[in-house]
Amino acid sequence: MDKHDYTVSILVDKTPKEAFNAINNVRGWWQGEIEGGTDKLNDEFTYQMGDMHFSKQKITELVPNRKIEWLVTDSKLSFIKSKSEWTGTTITFDVSALNNKTQVRFTHSGLVPEIECYGACSNAWGQLVQQSLFSLITTGKGKKIF
Repeated sequence: MDKHDYTVSILVDKTPKEAFNAINNVRGWWQGEIEGGTDKLNDEFTYQMGDMHFSKQKITELVPNRKIEWLVTDSKLSFIKSKSEWTGTTITFDVSALNNKTQVRFTHSGLVPEIECYGACSNAWGQLVQQSLFSLITTGKGKKIF
C-alpha cells in the first residue's frame, strides 16, 4: 500500500464475521448492476453504473473474517480521459477486532491523488463505505447513495 492510496475505516458494533459477510454481499451495499459471484476466492464479477462506470473485479484473496481483496481486471470510466484508470488496481477490506467492536479498513491501492478519478472516486467510495456498507453491517440493509 502506498501512503497516497485512498483508504477509509469504519468501526461497527458487530462481529468480524458479520462485517466480513456483509462486505461479500456486494449487491447489498454497492449500488449499480452487479453480475457474477462476489463471495468465493477467484470469483469474478462486473459492476455497471449506467454508462459512467464499468469495472470487473476478481477476488484474489479471501481470509475468512479477516481480509478480502479484489483485483480490478478491466475498467471503463466514461467521465475521465484515461478510461481504464482502475485496471490493475486492488481493493482491499481488512477486518479486525478493536475494543470489542470491529474495524473495517477499506483501501483502493492505485487510487491516488495523481490520477484524474481520485476526487470523484474517493468521494464515492467514502460514501459507499461510511454510509451504505456501515448501514448494511449494522442494520442488515445498505443505504442508497446515488
